[in-house]
Amino acid sequence: MRVRIGAQFVALACAWGSSFLFIKVALDGMTPAQVVWGRLVLGALALCAVMAVTRSRIPRDAGLWLRLSVVSVLLCVVPFLLFSWAEQHLDSGMASILNATTPLLTLAVGAVALADERLDKRRTTGLLAGFAGVLVLIGPGGLAGGGGHLLAELACLGATACYGVAFVFLRRYITPYGLPAVSVAFVQVTIGALIMLAATPWLAAPAPRVDAPIALSMLALGALSTGLAYLWNNNIVQAWGAVNAAAVTYLTPVVGVTAGVVLLGERLTWNQPLGAVLVIAGIMAAHGTLPRPARRRPAAPEPAVGPGAAATPVEERAAH
Repeated sequence: MRVRIGAQFVALACAWGSSFLFIKVALDGMTPAQVVWGRLVLGALALCAVMAVTRSRIPRDAGLWLRLSVVSVLLCVVPFLLFSWAEQHLDSGMASILNATTPLLTLAVGAVALADERLDKRRTTGLLAGFAGVLVLIGPGGLAGGGGHLLAELACLGATACYGVAFVFLRRYITPYGLPAVSVAFVQVTIGALIMLAATPWLAAPAPRVDAPIALSMLALGALSTGLAYLWNNNIVQAWGAVNAAAVTYLTPVVGVTAGVVLLGERLTWNQPLGAVLVIAGIMAAHGTLPRPARRRPAAPEPAVGPGAAATPVEERAAH
């Protein structure tokens, strides 16, 4: 069991960390909106297959579907569009590092919206360290207004802010239903896919150019990073607990930066590793030291949400 879950943990870190590489490759022949269209449609098909294999039930509560529509927009459609647009101007490695701020922004939103998630000294210190890392990532040129990538960097932070709001919304309005993670993931990704399908007439032009690398990148981005990753995340949370599953947050930017440098020849600047260290240190300070994996015991299922981040004090995992 430990070997199987460990393998899924590695696969999850690789799937979420490399998603920024897949986006960058796909943008060679597709617009940002077309990339999101393919990602969500392929992700929905992958989760449909998982639902069929696991014989999971689709929720029928109309109110739940309405709430999950809000989650889908905040957790899938808007942030995916923002990241895809931003990667027209940013390296994939930089986008993966900025995505790692998701737990910090979730903590900030939870401190405002949830009575039991108020900031204490430890969490405040972690937030300050993490946001200092963000300033280092943007760099002095961007802060002075001379950086051409500032708007793209802010778009990435806007995407992670959407994640933060979505996770708090999940905690307050979805978690009480006690639904299996795969059912929640299937509904929210499917709603996102339906939104993009409805927008197809406005997304058809210019016609996408799809060669072998782009097709393989989209298949991996949709089926793995947006589909099967949900299932792996849920299995890890149930076996190791939500807090231990959070360690994937520390690995995804490493995978993203390494993939960008090795496979795309991206240049690593001095402020990227320094800013990443500060962001990760802030996350660790805000959430405390990871405990040892707990022994397996029955637990209520927690809704998995998406790629790119991890469990936070509001008990949600991020998506990218």
